Amino acid sequence: MKVKSCMKPHEEWIFKAEQDLRSAELLYAAADPVLDVAIYHAHQCAEKSLKSYLSLKQCTIDKTHNLDLLGRRCEEMYSSFIQIREELVFLMPFATAYRYPEGELLPSREKTLKAVCSARLVFDFVSALVRQEDD
Repeated sequence: MKVKSCMKPHEEWIFKAEQDLRSAELLYAAADPVLDVAIYHAHQCAEKSLKSYLSLKQCTIDKTHNLDLLGRRCEEMYSSFIQIREELVFLMPFATAYRYPEGELLPSREKTLKAVCSARLVFDFVSALVRQEDD
């Protein structure tokens, strides 16, 4: 693992995305799962993954949680991002859903698993692309 001072900005983004993915997976798989926080970290993983690609392409990184917007910006540069659009649309509400005591307090175990799996798919897609284009 590189030390932060040696990392390029896009590497920092993908590192943070991986940390969010690990958090989501651990929180979901715990003996006493923390589903609301796991689903939030799934969203964060996807968001930071997309921001890694935008950073690699030296684009401005907007302070937004809108996965559809970020995904479309990535898609403008590499059309294959359309392959993960469904996952991005599914994950988008989890930036704020379950974060505050409004509406449902906890997602279902099934919804959280789908979110974690979607985050894994997004992360794997983007991190492979970033590694390929960074070489």
